[in-house]
Amino acid sequence: MRVQKIFGSVAAVLAVATLAACGGGSRSETTATTDSGFAADATIGVSLPWLGTQNWKEAETMFADQLTAAGFKPLIQAADQKVPQQQQQIEAMIEQGAKVLIVAPIDGTQLGSVLTKAKEAGVAVIGYDRLIENTDAIDAIVQFGSIRIGELQGQALLDGLSEKKGDGPYNIELFGGGPADPNAPNFFKGAMTVLQPKIDDGTLTVVSGQTDFTQAATADWDNSKAQQRMDSLLSGNYSDKKIDGVLSPNDGIARAIITACEQAGQDIPVVSGLDAENESITWIWEGKQWSTIAKPTDALVAKSVELIQTLQQGNDLPAADDTADNGSIDVPLYELDPVVVTKENAKEVFADDADRMALLK
Repeated sequence: MRVQKIFGSVAAVLAVATLAACGGGSRSETTATTDSGFAADATIGVSLPWLGTQNWKEAETMFADQLTAAGFKPLIQAADQKVPQQQQQIEAMIEQGAKVLIVAPIDGTQLGSVLTKAKEAGVAVIGYDRLIENTDAIDAIVQFGSIRIGELQGQALLDGLSEKKGDGPYNIELFGGGPADPNAPNFFKGAMTVLQPKIDDGTLTVVSGQTDFTQAATADWDNSKAQQRMDSLLSGNYSDKKIDGVLSPNDGIARAIITACEQAGQDIPVVSGLDAENESITWIWEGKQWSTIAKPTDALVAKSVELIQTLQQGNDLPAADDTADNGSIDVPLYELDPVVVTKENAKEVFADDADRMALLK
């Protein structure tokens, strides 16, 4: 079956957005509000957690480009992984008249108070990439399915072990993402639905015994902390053993794990990943990293812009793909499909992505 080319152009989406925002003709220089909804050139706030990884840098650029092309005024800020800073930035966006807030939380449990202010001001709130918890002041979440991503990571690890390491049993270790990110435990949960049966039947052995998310989590998604933990795992458990595979929740941590193994004199284990970062795509092509999960930022941003347009026109949001209990309400989820990337299918997945295709040489 041919893998879907998910990194294609969003030109068609933006064309529709632009026509909708401009009404098919020229707009006057003054703001023209609709009978319902809000101004076609309204300010849209975008609150990002940080710009420390490629996907968040891409999100900043793509929100600026796509919102501008749709006729809106983007107001984009990143909070450097500091919750109080994100709270302050969101409050400032409300005060500056943003009609919709796109919020990717640092900690999904810590924004209830400021988002209540948004709701009271009539500002719509769309969560981006991560669930926002314990508040009814949220209209929707746009994301890639986090449980599904974990399932794909777990299966990719098994597939890689079979192909690269021969017959089992296999020695593995488990890594999770930042515990404040609501996606991180879901990635781990999804992966363990695939891996736990193989642990139970003896195909996989977690030599350290660290199989709980709390043990495997990596605070703040910090690559250096992941490498330190991997160093400790190797020195404490693998002085006389080979490590065959590692579940990694994203690409930065995957590279940290691989670096630790190389420095310890281990053969490179099979390592999963997430985000299709350029450096990891190169490593996959070179055979150092086994896999990543592509969740293209342009598609996620385009879906967010589509929902903003709908609200701007005064229409109800379309039927959601699913809902999630955030501890206060069942939040509508608009979910896109992720895809596993290995060396075998990389050229097919990235066929319409010139920048990533340039890495595959």
